[in-house]
Amino acid sequence: MPRPAPSDDTRSAAPPSAPVRRPLPPAWIMALALLAVAANLRTAITSVPPLLDAISADLGLSHAAAGALTTLPVLCMGLFAPVASVVAHRFGAVAAVLGAILAILAGTASRFAADSWPILYLGTALAGVGIALAGTLLPRLVKTFFPPERAGLVTGLYMLAMMGGAALSSALSVPLADRFGSWQASLGSWSVIALVGTLAWAPFTRRANPHHTPDEAGRGRLPWRHRTAWLVAAYLALQSWAFYSAVTWLAPTYVEQGWSPSSAGYLAAVFSGTQIVSGLLGPVLSDRATDLRRLLLPVAALGTLGCIGIWLAPLAAPWLWAGVVGLGQGAAFSLGLVLLVRYAATPEASGRLTGMAFFASYSIASIGPMAMGLVRDVTGGLGPVWAVLAAVGVVQAVVVLRLRPGLRRID
Repeated sequence: MPRPAPSDDTRSAAPPSAPVRRPLPPAWIMALALLAVAANLRTAITSVPPLLDAISADLGLSHAAAGALTTLPVLCMGLFAPVASVVAHRFGAVAAVLGAILAILAGTASRFAADSWPILYLGTALAGVGIALAGTLLPRLVKTFFPPERAGLVTGLYMLAMMGGAALSSALSVPLADRFGSWQASLGSWSVIALVGTLAWAPFTRRANPHHTPDEAGRGRLPWRHRTAWLVAAYLALQSWAFYSAVTWLAPTYVEQGWSPSSAGYLAAVFSGTQIVSGLLGPVLSDRATDLRRLLLPVAALGTLGCIGIWLAPLAAPWLWAGVVGLGQGAAFSLGLVLLVRYAATPEASGRLTGMAFFASYSIASIGPMAMGLVRDVTGGLGPVWAVLAAVGVVQAVVVLRLRPGLRRID
């Protein structure tokens, strides 16, 4: 006897079919989209120092207040890093990165109208929030979308894009100000890179979000009580203090020595450009290194040596000192990103570790540029700044010694 056809009520009660996942794009396309975003993670910061004296004179800022233009985005990177996991859980990690690049676009573009310090600081803060969200989530996305044996390579590539953007903005900020007739137009022009990042990431968002990023419901607590997480945070805090202080005060140090702002900007570009080399090489070598201390200790020594050179003999070999500091800092930061992947058991754990480590490290490091500005105000020169940064490098090496490969991972 034939079975009766199901009624409309029965059909309506049937469970809905699972959503159809869109296939992910090829890995190289995902990598290109990631690089387009990563290129924006330093330009809003590194485009400022070569123009710092002009901005200070135009807006009547003290050295400490001028240093806050670098401090502010770094502080935002710390305060909003833990928010990244919450936003990623609510909207998906890939969509959260799209929102982040839009914030960078808006914050950078607002500098076209920065005729007063409130507009300049508000736009800088907005860009800092975007940098915080994107920078926190990218290590998680690397672990999610790429195989473990390629994590170091992809990390190195997005370091390449990040430091490439930093080098360009350092080198071209003064020439662009001369070309456009104002520092506001120079700073605002870097919004073009943010627009490219937005256009590159938006199509990827539709295909990858949210079904290909695992849910972390009930597992979103940051690892505040985890000893390994605090060691990683301490390492990143010291590295970031040294890096953002050097970014802020390298060009002004040589302007103080009698260099033109454009020449000092080119020196800052060498500092950022050498980070491209070491920032790519460090993670690639990490794929073959079981104990990362074999890489972390030499790069800490490089950064410290360069700071000592600028402190004791700034005019003896300025291009060499800038390059040595850049080599050390580029590899130190990129290897720090590898730590965020290596000491996490899952992509979600990597996201939580990154949020906690960035909150602690950037909140501490944000004091660096302003504190170094205070040192300049008190001492009347920038030489003592580099002595302090050399000491920070020594402490960084001490922390590295504790980062054994057998440390318990975050799960």
